[in-house]
Amino acid sequence: MVVAMDQRSSNVKGDSGAGERKEKGFDPSAQPPFKIGDIRAAIPKHCWVKSPLRSMSYVVRDIIAVASLAVAAVYFDTWFLWPLYWAAQGTLFWAIFVLGHDCGHGSFSDIPLLNSVVGHILHSFILVPYHGWRISHRTHHQNHGHVENDESWVPLPERVYKKLPHSTRMLRYTVPLPMLAYPLYLWYRSPGKEGSHFNPNSSLFAPSERKLIATSTTCWSIMLSILIFLSFTVGPLSVLKVYGVPYIIFVMWLDAVTYLHHHGYDEKLPWYRGKEWSYLRGGLTTVDRDYGIFNNIHHDIGTHVIHHLFPQIPHYHLVDATKAAKHVLGRYYREPKRSGAIPVHLVESLVASIKKDHYVRDTGDIVFYETDPDLYVYASDKSKIN
Repeated sequence: MVVAMDQRSSNVKGDSGAGERKEKGFDPSAQPPFKIGDIRAAIPKHCWVKSPLRSMSYVVRDIIAVASLAVAAVYFDTWFLWPLYWAAQGTLFWAIFVLGHDCGHGSFSDIPLLNSVVGHILHSFILVPYHGWRISHRTHHQNHGHVENDESWVPLPERVYKKLPHSTRMLRYTVPLPMLAYPLYLWYRSPGKEGSHFNPNSSLFAPSERKLIATSTTCWSIMLSILIFLSFTVGPLSVLKVYGVPYIIFVMWLDAVTYLHHHGYDEKLPWYRGKEWSYLRGGLTTVDRDYGIFNNIHHDIGTHVIHHLFPQIPHYHLVDATKAAKHVLGRYYREPKRSGAIPVHLVESLVASIKKDHYVRDTGDIVFYETDPDLYVYASDKSKIN
């Protein structure tokens, strides 16, 4: 225990948030005094029950809403309403992604075929390769909070960060550019990682999964072909207005929400390596968020801590499960800042985190994000010279 404490101390040396954590008398990187079984035991039995009918009702709801918005936008076809349509439809595309996400976790139903069929339909519609995403997302959940093995918005080790061209660093850490990264991630993954979500032979996948990847890539290609066909029949501008711009809004939702699940909390949270990492400790680094009126629209995806620990719980039980588990989690659960109708406060958290959370140290089993003080200074000086 003394060794572990000494290691933590050395890992956070020079970290501006260390003093704040000490003053508050709580170290978020300390071993929790409970086990994952204690959390599981606190969650009511009904929270584990999956209802295919209830899950499908959300699918029907969202599909009707998407179709209605598209028909209304085409019917009225006025530039006054198009921006409203784009914002609303892009949000619904994001909601559809979340339902496909539940299919991928098996929290949609206990029927694998239903999960696969619905997941392919929903994710292909928004140009996401279902099995490719599902398998890499499974890797994310199994390794959450691990510097090297995590998959989603994983921190860059300092050596990788410093090898990046300055232009790449600026693209990664200048808002809103990171909020448009998801399509590139699907094709190329993150810096320091290789593979593609579309390639059956990618290192992301086991040989036994190659047929699944080929199936999903085929479905994705069919959807892309439909969009190209529509561009020739009704015109590329119409496809851009009805589908293209909402797709961009959806990507921004996805990147922003998934980033805020693991970044942007008021106090710095740990990332782990080696023996210090465990499934429980990694899961406890996730953060719940309040999205105001969007909580229900995007199926409570902001209720994320319990989801990360127990991804088999359906989204419509996450709020109840979280309430029941809070007394076990104690200070390891971070109560989300309450939002107004529109979660504008999260924009500040997002921007502040991207500006300061740049890389983690190459060594140490417990590390925290550090800031490159020269990142934006270099860009400013270069603009003055030009």
